[in-house]
Amino acid sequence: MKPAPELEDFLLSQGLVASREDAHWTPLAGGVSSDIWRVDLPARTLCIKRALPKLKVAADWFAPTERNAFEWKWLQFAARHVPQAVPNPVAHDASAGLFAMEFLEPEQHPVWKTQLLAGQVDCATAAAVARIVAALHNASAGDPAVAREFATRENFFALRLEPYLVATGRRHPDLAERLNALSERTGAAQIALVHGDVSPKNILLGPASPILLDAECAWYGDPAFDIAFCLNHLLLKCLVHPELRAQYLAAFEAFAESYLAAVQWEPRADIEARAAALLPALLLARVDGKSPVEYVRDEHTRDLVRRVARPLVAASPQGLADVAQAWSKAVSAGSFS
Repeated sequence: MKPAPELEDFLLSQGLVASREDAHWTPLAGGVSSDIWRVDLPARTLCIKRALPKLKVAADWFAPTERNAFEWKWLQFAARHVPQAVPNPVAHDASAGLFAMEFLEPEQHPVWKTQLLAGQVDCATAAAVARIVAALHNASAGDPAVAREFATRENFFALRLEPYLVATGRRHPDLAERLNALSERTGAAQIALVHGDVSPKNILLGPASPILLDAECAWYGDPAFDIAFCLNHLLLKCLVHPELRAQYLAAFEAFAESYLAAVQWEPRADIEARAAALLPALLLARVDGKSPVEYVRDEHTRDLVRRVARPLVAASPQGLADVAQAWSKAVSAGSFS
């Protein structure tokens, strides 16, 4: 399978390959929003990424392709502050919407999601991811230059607020006012540089550190979104292995406590309250938004998510433990097909 000609041109224009050198291209799976390729060159192996205008999901979900440039900028920012936690950035062509970064061999860098779905739950990993996310938030909080560079609310709305909160409100009209208010409050914040997709599918477990990928939602906004987004995934994995509920919830607690203990720019109670309010909305979004989680396949289990999330969205909990407790109780009592 060959890539589009502009991808091959990118290698030549950036001096990554000589005109007569062979480049072997392999498409990579795992994302819905970009074309991602492994390219094996005579001297090294790279990963090439190009944003797509329409995401590869069932719903009509479009997003500006210039998000590729902001992902590149996020990668450079992260490489300055947590170099052990991101691939090495190599080259970028803004006009073509392409960038190249170091390719990390999967044998040495397993995907965190794969381990979690297999029932391998490690609290130390969750805490390490939280510390990396907090370090990036601390490095950017209150920085007007970073705020100007990542004034990407339009991208963030298209990729996160509309498909997760606004679209879910259309499925639940009685909660639409609350979900729209959460979208507006989150979108109006200007606090720190947000990754926007801190999901276990975007986190590799390297020999020295977890490694964050796929920051095309990068935005200078509310860091509470990153916390809620990742914690949501730890809760949802309980639906795959309900017998491991205690382990997933321990990882949830390890992430939350490690992150909140590192917060330097505001009282931890303030950011925790915003994250706790977002978390049940994101739970509901993963069954009724534009990006439903693929491992929740039956309506009975979707209804369990709704039964937990809907009253919490309406109540706006102040603490993350409140959400975890309600979730644990429901999973413990639920039956799974």
